[in-house]
Amino acid sequence: MMDCDKRGDLISDLPQSILEIILTKLPIRDAVRTSALSSKWRYKWTTITNLVFNDKCVSSCYDRGKSVQILVNFITRFLFLHHGPIHEFSVSTSFLESCPSIDQWLLFLSRKGVRKLCIELSEGEWFRAPSCLFTYSKLTHLELLRCELVPPPEFKGFPCLKCLNLQQVLMPPDDIEIFISSCPLLESLTLSYFDTLRLSLRAPNLKYLTLEGEFMDICLEKTPCLSAVNVAMYMTDDIAEHFENSSTCNFNKFLGGVPHLERLVGQIYFTKYLSIGIDREIYPIKYNQLKIVELYQVNFEDLNEVLAVLHLIVSSPNLTELQISGSSTAAAAVVSSDLGFWEKECPLDYMFDQLKTVKITEVCGTLHEMGFLKFILNHTPVLEVLTVIPCSYVTDGKLNMLVNLLRLRRASAQAEVVFVQEQL
Repeated sequence: MMDCDKRGDLISDLPQSILEIILTKLPIRDAVRTSALSSKWRYKWTTITNLVFNDKCVSSCYDRGKSVQILVNFITRFLFLHHGPIHEFSVSTSFLESCPSIDQWLLFLSRKGVRKLCIELSEGEWFRAPSCLFTYSKLTHLELLRCELVPPPEFKGFPCLKCLNLQQVLMPPDDIEIFISSCPLLESLTLSYFDTLRLSLRAPNLKYLTLEGEFMDICLEKTPCLSAVNVAMYMTDDIAEHFENSSTCNFNKFLGGVPHLERLVGQIYFTKYLSIGIDREIYPIKYNQLKIVELYQVNFEDLNEVLAVLHLIVSSPNLTELQISGSSTAAAAVVSSDLGFWEKECPLDYMFDQLKTVKITEVCGTLHEMGFLKFILNHTPVLEVLTVIPCSYVTDGKLNMLVNLLRLRRASAQAEVVFVQEQL
């Protein structure tokens, strides 16, 4: 039998590309520790191209102040000893605060051809991005949390950027639109906890959009490739007043330029926003690729909101999944007892030929909620499951709600109605 020493170290003799994959799978702290294995491993970690630093880089036995010092020293020393390009640099920590070292790291990285950059500091801590960040010409993925971002006048955009995720980022409102339009290849955009109020996007290649914040107006007329949109809109007194005085059709402004939409998720006051200036006469655009719609906190006592929902789903002939939650505690903006609403507004001959799954939650059993359920059951010939979950505030009326629901005629013979007594 051959001696073990003569057979050699099979792992150490693997190609450098394979070794780097192995090191990348390890926590970066353990990757550095491989230098103690043998002389062959001493400097292999210094060429890792994907650098991910987090709280695991520091032992949990230290207090916060000591942990910060150890982490800063660890990252600084790592970069000082690193050789070659760096494709990804990520710092996500619950205790690191803004410090001069971050500027030094970013300046060092600006000469390393970084493609993916992610920085998330401890909650409540903000840092101002240094000007060198805007020289990362090869950047394809940028993720910043709790950051002040002020592009210099000479900034012309990130020509290779495809994914942009900005959360709790301070940025002049006008600069946001210019910043986004200066990234011609942008495909995925996330703006969370933004208070920009007005946002008009110009992004010809954008496919995925997530927005969360206080918005008065959102215009997507120049985003023709959008396929998935997730929007959560919060309400303030100024925004509520703006809605009351507005006559612009937000439905057309928001959805008029996204004919290739495949998935739409609207939360908080999104349907309220869509309902402002809603046109009661026509369904101007068909969303032939829209398959999934999720709308949360829909106020069924505001008939303009209901009308916006009808506009959307009736304009989506290939819809397969629909999920809606009611707004049981919301104060109705327009309280109506119009018993003829459904006969006037619903196209009697329309059929959802692809709709198979419907889920309605937070149902209180009001007139217009039951009218909507009746409309769905009457116009879904291939429906497989309708799930209804009553609001937790409804107690005595649950039995009546169930009885009324089971009495409704169904266009689909195989449709199963699931009534959930207690929401999990």
